[in-house]
Amino acid sequence: MSTRWYPRYAKGNPQLRVFLPNFFMKLIKPDAAQPPNVVQFIVSMEMSKFDVKNYLEKIYKVPVDSVTTYNKMGKTKRATVGGYIIKDDDYKLAYVTLPKGEVFEFPDLFPEEKDVEFEKQKEHLDTLKTEWNQVTKKNQNRKGVPTWLGL
Repeated sequence: MSTRWYPRYAKGNPQLRVFLPNFFMKLIKPDAAQPPNVVQFIVSMEMSKFDVKNYLEKIYKVPVDSVTTYNKMGKTKRATVGGYIIKDDDYKLAYVTLPKGEVFEFPDLFPEEKDVEFEKQKEHLDTLKTEWNQVTKKNQNRKGVPTWLGL
């Protein structure tokens, strides 16, 4: 649930005209293998199947064939201090089925181009380390004295 509460109408004051949904949807990777046209979301507990379908169709313009929701209980665990039991919040899972022919693929967050850039930065870091080691070898007999304080 969002913290966006619309103010009461007061005579003479302009009304707030921003109509944003008070719901959230979080795309998650499923634990088990799913068909290519099924997408899994964690949604707000107040959302119904109809709300999920409208949210995706109206805001993101994604065609939706069907929606199945499932309320899941939060995990329980024992506290390290005190030994009492802690329970996480419950949440709702929504399985959205896209029409036939539609395929959902997760976006590639780590493309190969960034790997090349990372390797260049790693090589540069290695050269800086070797230079630093050469400078510190000169001053091994002066431990604790900064290198800029030369004689």
